[in-house]
Amino acid sequence: MNLNQWFDEGMDPNTYVESMTEHQDGLLHIYESFTPPEDSEFNKNLYSQNLRVIILTEDWCGDAMLNVPILFRMAEQVNMPVKLLLRDENLELMDHYLTNGRSRSIPIFIFIDEAGNEVASWGPRADEIQQFAAESQANLPPKDADGYQEKAREMHLFMSKTFRDDTDFWQIVYTSIRQTLKNALSR
Repeated sequence: MNLNQWFDEGMDPNTYVESMTEHQDGLLHIYESFTPPEDSEFNKNLYSQNLRVIILTEDWCGDAMLNVPILFRMAEQVNMPVKLLLRDENLELMDHYLTNGRSRSIPIFIFIDEAGNEVASWGPRADEIQQFAAESQANLPPKDADGYQEKAREMHLFMSKTFRDDTDFWQIVYTSIRQTLKNALSR
């Protein structure tokens, strides 16, 4: 399938949010609380491109809880259509966007033009968020150690709470997505 076909297969944001069984409250909290900064020149340029975006995601993913509502708000500012595909049901597409060539990390945002050509892709994390995650994971005991599962669960809860409540992280995500799009549109 080409990217236009993948886009057509996706679900709209409302359908996705209504179907969520995990992280729905966190995603909605960020969505309702985040307002992108006023950036009329960038928004005007982005609007003129008539882009659409495909999001590869899963509702259990804390990174998706953080990043997806930021993208929703950005897309609303420029009337950019958004469709979401569940990663685990769309591995054929996911495998074209592996992190470091091997990991099916999500979310992945694929920005396409009217002809279905990829203009840019972003994800799964902004660099500063990746650094935060790496530092959090560095504190975990070895995977075979007693208590690893409990410590990993605590770390994921801490990260999800931070993603939900730290508005600086929201700005970092916005800035990272914006820069990716700005770079792509200036080529």
